[in-house]
Amino acid sequence: MIMKLDILRGWPRWLNGLHKSNTSNETLPGIFFKAGFFFYLYSMESIKEIYKIGYGPSSSHTMAPRKAAEKFKKGNPGITKICVTLYGSLALTGKGHMTDRTILDILHPTPVEIIWKPETFLPLHPNGMKFEGLDKAGNIRSEWTTYSIGGGDISDTGKRDPSDRIYSMKTMKDILEWCEQNGRTFWEFVEDHEPPDFWDHLSEVWKVMQEAVERGLEAEGVLPGILNLPRKASSSYIKAKSYKGTLSRRAFVFAYALAVSEENAAGGKIVTAPTCGSCGVVPAVLYLLKTSYDFTDKKIIRALATAGLIGNLIKTNASISGAEVGCQGEVGSACSMAAAAAEQLFGGTPGQVEYAASIGMEHFLGLTCDPIYGLVQIPCIERNAFGAARALDANMYSMLSDGHHIISFDTVIKAMNQTGHDIPRIYKETAEGGLAVFGKKKIREKKSNL
Repeated sequence: MIMKLDILRGWPRWLNGLHKSNTSNETLPGIFFKAGFFFYLYSMESIKEIYKIGYGPSSSHTMAPRKAAEKFKKGNPGITKICVTLYGSLALTGKGHMTDRTILDILHPTPVEIIWKPETFLPLHPNGMKFEGLDKAGNIRSEWTTYSIGGGDISDTGKRDPSDRIYSMKTMKDILEWCEQNGRTFWEFVEDHEPPDFWDHLSEVWKVMQEAVERGLEAEGVLPGILNLPRKASSSYIKAKSYKGTLSRRAFVFAYALAVSEENAAGGKIVTAPTCGSCGVVPAVLYLLKTSYDFTDKKIIRALATAGLIGNLIKTNASISGAEVGCQGEVGSACSMAAAAAEQLFGGTPGQVEYAASIGMEHFLGLTCDPIYGLVQIPCIERNAFGAARALDANMYSMLSDGHHIISFDTVIKAMNQTGHDIPRIYKETAEGGLAVFGKKKIREKKSNL
C-alpha cells in the first residue's frame, strides 16, 4: 500500500476509517505501524495545551512544579518525608517565582525539604527538579527527576512528548498549502483536527482572559515581592480615556496588557498564551478589538484558534521556554500569536496572517529573559504591553501588503530556535545577566540611600 500525504492529512478522520482500507498486499498492523511512525514525526498536540487556565506568576516555575508535585504525591502515598531538589533556572529564579511555596502547598502536610542547586544545570533541560520520597528510617523509597519545559508542561526527557497528537502537519508551509487547496482558513484547519469540545474550551479561555483584564483594571496597590512595584493598569486605563483616535486605542491596549500581567504577577487566575510570563499580550489585543471594533465573541474565539495554532507551531518547532530560548520564546511568541489573531479579524488572507505572525516574532529575535530578583515583574510586565502594541503594528503592516514576503514564518522560527540556543545561559531566566544584574544593583543603591 502506498500511503499518500493527503490521506495522512485527514488524520484522525482517516484513522477512524482505516480498518475499511482495501489493501491486498499489506497487513493492518503494518499499515498502523507506518501511519504511526509518520504521525510521530509530523504532528502537533492539541491547542488546548497552549491555553492552560491556572494561576501565576510563572508557567515554568509555578504551574509545572505544581503539576510535578501533584503527580509525585499521588504516586507515592505513605511516605513520611519528601526532598525536592531544584536545579539551574528553577533554583536561580524559583524564590521570585514562588516555586518553593507552590511545592510546599501541594505536598502539605508531608514534611518537605527544598534543596537549591543553582549552579547545576542538568543536561536535558535548564529547568530540572528531583523528587525523593523517604520512609521513617530515612531510606529513599521513590525517586523521580523531571523537567519544566515551558508553558506549564513537564517531561521526563526534557523534550516534548505530545500525549494527544492530533495534527497531521507541523509546518506553516504545509498548513498554508492545505488552506489554499481547500479554500479554507487557519481556524477551519484547527476545527478540522480538534475534538468537538474544543470550542467550549476556547469559550472558557476567552471568559477567563476577559475577567483577568477587568480585575486588573480595578486592582490597585503594590505587587508582592521585594520590588514593591505599584500596579499601573488602573491609572493607565483612566488616562487612556482622555485620548482620542489611534492614540486612545494604543493607550487602552497598554492598559489591558498591564492589567493581565499584573494579575499574573500577583498570582491571579490567567491563561497561558503561551506562557504565564507572556499572558497579557493576546488578551489585551483581543479585548481591545472587541471593545473598540465590536467584534463578536464568536469571531474572537475563532481568532484565538488561529493564535493557538501559531503558538503550537512555535512550541513544536522551537520552544516557548524562557529558560531555553529567552524571552523571544515567550513575549515574542505571544506577539506572533496576537498579530495573527488580529490579522484574521480584520479580514486578512491566510498569507497575510502568516506574514503578520512572522513580523510579530521577527522583531523580538534575540530578546533575553532577565527578570530582576527572579520576579515576573520587571521587565516582564512592560514587555507584555509593548508586545501587544507591536502585534497591532504587525497586523497593520501585513494588511498593507499582499501577503508575499521573502522570509517565511517557518524560517523565522528556525532562526529564533537557533538564536535562543546561542544566547548565553545567564540571559535565559537565571537573573544573572542583563537587567537582572543592573536592576538589582540600582535597587540596592536606592535602598541604601533611604
